Amino acid sequence: MTGPGRFIVLEGGEGVGKSTQARLLADALRATGREVVLTREPGGTSGAEAIRGLLLNTEGEGWGMRAEALLFAAARADHVDRLIRPALARGAWVVCDRFLDSSRAYQGGGGGIDDAELLDLHRIGSQGLLPDLTLLVAVPPAVTAQRLALRDADGADRIGGRGADFHARVAARFAAIAAQEPQRYAAIDGHGDADRVHAAIMAALAPLLAGRA
Repeated sequence: MTGPGRFIVLEGGEGVGKSTQARLLADALRATGREVVLTREPGGTSGAEAIRGLLLNTEGEGWGMRAEALLFAAARADHVDRLIRPALARGAWVVCDRFLDSSRAYQGGGGGIDDAELLDLHRIGSQGLLPDLTLLVAVPPAVTAQRLALRDADGADRIGGRGADFHARVAARFAAIAAQEPQRYAAIDGHGDADRVHAAIMAALAPLLAGRA
């Protein structure tokens, strides 16, 4: 199947099931005959994956919030230039686990960096690329805590392991961005089994799949 490339991003806080849903979505889109590129942030290219290691696994004091934002922007710039834009140009659908709005939520909402500054970094590094649709997956905090206890039994990464107050600010910023930009957002209730959540995601994608958006 040929047609225009589409860029779909799954966003949300820790433990909401984005990675699982990204894989299910990619499989469902491939079943329709589309070329699908499944990727993640930070990561997706060799350069961006190297930066991912610096961001998530650094020992000691780690990075200050502004340095962290710059590293994310650099990883994203390479990801967009080397993988996302070429895939879209040839008509592929790109499914990405996190993108710009994670920086706006984590380094912005959680870390206090002004949203306009983060958008400036994105304009410079990635020429302002935005998804065709952002799926914001959310679950109740108690469910998130249970999932993280299982996921992080051997230890959380540097960002995921930050305190509850930080992650509450992240969740609030995600909600605020979605409210401000409803034209590219769909809210997905992630509280349920994977098949149920996947069905909600496919329903949200129906206009794009039908070529109506």
